[in-house]
Amino acid sequence: MTRSKELIDNIREQPAYSMKEASRYLGIPYPTLRDWVKAFPRTKNRKPVILLPSGSQNFLSFMNLIELYVLDAIRRYEISFPKIRKSLDFLEKKYPSKHPLADNSFATDGLHLFVEQYGKLIAASHEGQITMENILKDYLKRIERNAQGIPIKLYPFTCKRTLDEPKRIIIDPQISFGRPVLAGTGIPTSVIYERFMAGDSTNNIALDYKVDQEKIEDAIRCEQESKAA
Repeated sequence: MTRSKELIDNIREQPAYSMKEASRYLGIPYPTLRDWVKAFPRTKNRKPVILLPSGSQNFLSFMNLIELYVLDAIRRYEISFPKIRKSLDFLEKKYPSKHPLADNSFATDGLHLFVEQYGKLIAASHEGQITMENILKDYLKRIERNAQGIPIKLYPFTCKRTLDEPKRIIIDPQISFGRPVLAGTGIPTSVIYERFMAGDSTNNIALDYKVDQEKIEDAIRCEQESKAA
């Protein structure tokens, strides 16, 4: 491993986000996210689903954000956390991993195995299981991975979580300290929001940054939701 690659890998594992920040960026209610991270601590024979960076009690890494994003997608099937854990324990036997929900094996063969086990808990029909698998695959497409299958970028939902929502906002641990930015520009959404709140129109901001007005509106919406979260 080269020094630069080691540094990049470390960035992904560094405690960089408070739970409230993660809640805002991912659109997960703070009490829910807090329970996922804190209410199911390590026991003698079982590690937590979300394994925080070493020495961190309250801050999450970029890899943790990916895990929470995937967990949120799964939880939209309204299945209890203990049942999700049971299915992940099943998957863990096949693909041991520090970050099981973020690992590339989950996005490939592991996802199918997970759905097979998980589907028994939520649907009696084979069709129900396939539907779940396809939807989760669409969610996973918003995670960009490198050649080794490691997550390097996340395109969070900022509107209504429709699967065809454009990827206008990106979280990249190597850009702006991992805070949300306009995809392809590196412009923090917080900067755009501040200009808008100061009185600039979305059209003028779009002209200044030479981007589509829809991107500006998406950035503002992202920050407005963040402030209200």
